[in-house]
Amino acid sequence: MTTSPDSSNPIRNASSAGLSVSGLAALGIVFGDIGTSPLYTLKTVLGMTGGAPTHDVVLGVLSLIVWTLIIITSVKYVTFAMSIDNDGEGGILALMSLLGIKKHKRPMIVALGLFGAALIYGDGAITPAISVLSALEGLKLVTPDVEPYILPAAVTILIALFAIQPLGTAKIGKAFGPIMLLWFVVMAVFGIIGIAQHPAVLAALNPMYGLRYLFSNGYTSFLILGGVFLCVTGAEALYADMGHFGARPIRFAWSGVVLPSLLLNYAGQTALVLDGTPTTDNIFFRLAPDFLLIPFVILATVATIIASQSIITGAFSMTRQAIQLGWLPRLRIKQTSEEGYGQIYVGVVNWLLMIVTVGLTLAFRKSDNLASAYGIAVAATMLLTSGLLFIAMREVWGWGILRSGAIAGAFICVDTAFFLANLTKVAEGGYVPLLLASLIFGTMLVWHRGSNAVLQNVSEQTVPVDQFMASLTARNIPRVPGTGVFLSRSDDGTPPVMIWHVKQNGALHQHLLVVNAISESIPWVHEAERLKLTEVQPNYWRATARFGFMEKPDIPAVLQQAALQNPNLNVKDAVYYVGHIEVIPREDGQGLVEWQEGMFTVMERNSIHVSDFFRLPKDRVILIGRQVAI
Repeated sequence: MTTSPDSSNPIRNASSAGLSVSGLAALGIVFGDIGTSPLYTLKTVLGMTGGAPTHDVVLGVLSLIVWTLIIITSVKYVTFAMSIDNDGEGGILALMSLLGIKKHKRPMIVALGLFGAALIYGDGAITPAISVLSALEGLKLVTPDVEPYILPAAVTILIALFAIQPLGTAKIGKAFGPIMLLWFVVMAVFGIIGIAQHPAVLAALNPMYGLRYLFSNGYTSFLILGGVFLCVTGAEALYADMGHFGARPIRFAWSGVVLPSLLLNYAGQTALVLDGTPTTDNIFFRLAPDFLLIPFVILATVATIIASQSIITGAFSMTRQAIQLGWLPRLRIKQTSEEGYGQIYVGVVNWLLMIVTVGLTLAFRKSDNLASAYGIAVAATMLLTSGLLFIAMREVWGWGILRSGAIAGAFICVDTAFFLANLTKVAEGGYVPLLLASLIFGTMLVWHRGSNAVLQNVSEQTVPVDQFMASLTARNIPRVPGTGVFLSRSDDGTPPVMIWHVKQNGALHQHLLVVNAISESIPWVHEAERLKLTEVQPNYWRATARFGFMEKPDIPAVLQQAALQNPNLNVKDAVYYVGHIEVIPREDGQGLVEWQEGMFTVMERNSIHVSDFFRLPKDRVILIGRQVAI
């Protein structure tokens, strides 16, 4: 599903203004993770080969890295995945929404998408830790005496990075692109210098070197795939960030800058190994001349901080999508800049991510140790994405099963190999992202089940509008001047909050407006399709407000549009009535199991109130409480 940009998506419109500007910005936001992978990938892989690597082993490893970058990133994501979008948005959640929710809410597709998203959170906690540690470990080449201070320095940098998130990163973010451009240029130049010392390394461009190594070293070569996979751990971000910049700038930056830089740097590192450089230290920093080593370490540290910032920002954005789609409780989201919709802050996510990241840094202590825990989450996400791509090729593009199966099947085979290789890391630390993902996935399921149970309970008590209005007349319920706005979870019948209000107060406004806010499975809703207003009875209107999962719901703004559609509807001084529920267990034992009910109750109690979520004016909101059994 490919659509043209519309006025409701300011980020996409801004990014389309200039390819070069967008491509430069994409370097800082999109490519931070994959762009810093040379810091640890080759070192990790060669360490897994056992003993001193031979000429054929080194070339085989490089060939595997080169073709992994090409097949997974260039072919799968840049060419195919980024051609399938949900109204311009990409990523596994957007793909899930396109296929699962729009196609009759198929539970299996929804489960695949949600677990894939949960896995990204798990990987996101490891990325800052391994990146910052890898960069600082380059200082050991300057002086070994600095080693005891690397871990404390890494923890300090990580805490500072999370601590500045509430301030916003708009101003700092403007420098991300140029700094990352410098990073990629420097990596490419140093890579060329390394290649010049042993040009025979270019033979690894022949995929036969990789295949020969893969099929001639038995179980060892299979295990090495888990290390090789580290070179593409940031590939999922290319797809997920497509909505911020558009596909064209990301493709331009990848093909013109990032991929050549990565290939040259990996080849340069490998050339040094072929030339006899020991692999005990970080080969990446051996590329730099001695007099440039300290500036290079500083640049690497800054680049890893930028990569970490990209992961944190991505976690914030994904959280907002999950909230809008109804899979996470309402959390307080702060817009840190008016210049960009993606500049947001989610406090709960930020501090939890900081605790986990710092904890992992202290527990694993070295980047080599973290490499064992890294990759399995992304490998699983990529495998799930490939499965969804197969369905998208069939249903969105209309391809036949043979064509879709051949292309998506090839991706699934590659992803499966990497996933199985990474599974061997579970006991060595790979359980960490899987455990985190399972906890997040479980939280999503419990919240969704609890929300549906509440909706079902409320819907069962719905009264037809005609019956309710007739009862008002029969009971001589007084009607007071003004407009009462009642938030409802349904488009049918009288909202329970209106019934409760009459029961408790014995009066009702002359003008009634029932509003049902719906979160759609598309990221942005056209303003022309935002509101549907219907006059059900004289002075009784029903409004359906639609919001995309990338938008901030704003009920008062929508009601201004309603007033323009119907001059008889005065919302200027309207009073908003909002239900405030207290969740209790069902007495018949047919509701949620006890632990799920308790967990949902805690989340409901600690989520921000619906009046804040929909930006209702605090001085004109009346809360009406009641108990709901689930």
